Amino acid sequence: MSRSWVSPGVAYLTRGLLSVVVPAASSIIIVVRLASLKGVRVSPWLISAVVLGAVPLGFAAYVLADGRLQQRKANRLGARLVPRVQGKWPGNLDKVVTIILRSENEYLGRPIEDEIKVLGPTINFRFLWEDLILTTEPQHIKTILATDFDNYVKGAKFREAADSVLGTGVFNSDGETWKLHRTMTRPFFTHDRIGHFEIFDRHADHTIALAKERFRVGLAIDFQDLISRFTLDSASEFLFGHCIDSLSAGLPYPYNATESTHAIQEDNTASAFAYAFSQAQQGINRRISIGQTWPLLEILADSTAEHMKVVNAFLDPILKDALEKHSTAVELDRNEIADDQTLVDHLVNLTSGEIACHHRNSVFEIFFSDFKIIKDETLNILLAGRDTTASTLTSAIYLLAMHPEFLTRLREEIISKVGLTRRPTYDDIKEMKYLRAVLNETLRLFPAVPYDARENIHDTTWISPEPGKKPLFIPQGTTLMYSVFFMHRRTDLWGPDALEFDPDRWLDERVKKYLIPNPFIFLPFNAGPRICLGQQFAYNEMSFMLIRLLQNFSAITLFPEPAMCPPAWWAEKDGRLAIERFRPRTHLTLYAMGGMWVKMEAVDDIEVIN
Repeated sequence: MSRSWVSPGVAYLTRGLLSVVVPAASSIIIVVRLASLKGVRVSPWLISAVVLGAVPLGFAAYVLADGRLQQRKANRLGARLVPRVQGKWPGNLDKVVTIILRSENEYLGRPIEDEIKVLGPTINFRFLWEDLILTTEPQHIKTILATDFDNYVKGAKFREAADSVLGTGVFNSDGETWKLHRTMTRPFFTHDRIGHFEIFDRHADHTIALAKERFRVGLAIDFQDLISRFTLDSASEFLFGHCIDSLSAGLPYPYNATESTHAIQEDNTASAFAYAFSQAQQGINRRISIGQTWPLLEILADSTAEHMKVVNAFLDPILKDALEKHSTAVELDRNEIADDQTLVDHLVNLTSGEIACHHRNSVFEIFFSDFKIIKDETLNILLAGRDTTASTLTSAIYLLAMHPEFLTRLREEIISKVGLTRRPTYDDIKEMKYLRAVLNETLRLFPAVPYDARENIHDTTWISPEPGKKPLFIPQGTTLMYSVFFMHRRTDLWGPDALEFDPDRWLDERVKKYLIPNPFIFLPFNAGPRICLGQQFAYNEMSFMLIRLLQNFSAITLFPEPAMCPPAWWAEKDGRLAIERFRPRTHLTLYAMGGMWVKMEAVDDIEVIN
């Protein structure tokens, strides 16, 4: 865990200075001592200047030697280096600055896309002389996630960047720790549990009632904010058995709401938790984007510390209560899950005492702090259960508002299958092919997790994305980013209409032409051993909510707030920039900058009766 008594920047500089000062001081002492033995008087200050001046020269020599070593290794493997971004400043510092500055007003990933257009689908940014490789190539992503899974880990760099937020949870662990987390949570995502819709239904009714109340007075809602509360309350009740009740907080008002309609909103701990959690994730994303030198931007304090204080103050009492209840309850078999048992209850039961972790022919005794293991794991699962689902539902509502013809078709399927009032069942959702097509097309254009990262353990090679060329050499310990956001939009993989929203591509001949021959071109939930355990839970929740929404509302219209609107010059560009009416951004998950402000037309009583 990160040390709370010292900032990441101070710790980083201390390690760096020690690695320089100790060898330098030792060199000075040795030289002065040898000189004195020879009877030669040498000024320590002169020697100090020479030794310290040699540090940058030594670093330059290291960079040059590292580059030549990589080239020799690549030659031995019959490979070539990954195409490198070429900046004008040392360490590609100008490229770093450009990406940071352009990201404020540019479309998501546009500066990176510009480099890809020049260098190809797999590129090395080489920021500050550190390899940072990004790929959008399906075969490379397949290698990382599946065919060579054991060679790719989250790695020490990612763990250090995410540790202050995710701890040792499933998204921030490797090896036996990851396997243990995975084994503990898998039984909780069985068909019987994810098919129970009572929790969804209760919170969906509350969500829809809040929306109708706002629409009745002629005001728009921030759908992103509202649906994030729905997913947070649903996920917290499913995981903790304790509803966070963020829907009870007052909804935000449009910027132009009159004073008479703008009710005073009281502070709400659930809203504070949600905001702090999002900001903490933003901190992780910033660290990962910068690379190993991220602590230099956190000299004074850990950028996530204050946000995590809010998160911890909210979650700690819930988890401590679960531990106290367990200490007085009748102990279940550790592999047994009662019908009314929550994930926290299940984890408390599993982590009581010691856990034996079997690996090959050995047995390792792993002792955990019950509270820490439960907290890290539940926070990781809460991140997945809340943010990814809310992101996709926000994007779906946006796309349906942009394409009313598809909304009409989806409503027709919903009404034909479940009507306007009946609660959908698991079997209903399985039969609704167009609903699944709408969700898949949303996840293709706006995947909830646009980027992810790994680190390779050993030197390796990747097949060349350009036929006839040598494979690409990947040095060990390289930070490897892969982007399904870019991959899902490639016209060579999805056809010339890849940038268009068209759910029919999941129902017509394009499935056989593009997806079936190359299934790794669509990876909204990852793949391989680390595929998302909650994939079906997410599909169920998103399907259920879309059905309930379109049972109650017949039309959706965008009412963009100023903070939501893209710059006017986007309309003059090509691709989705020309048509987009919101500003997609990402921390760990994709979100709409400034919210997603909409109005919806409620279904009248006549339509319900008919």
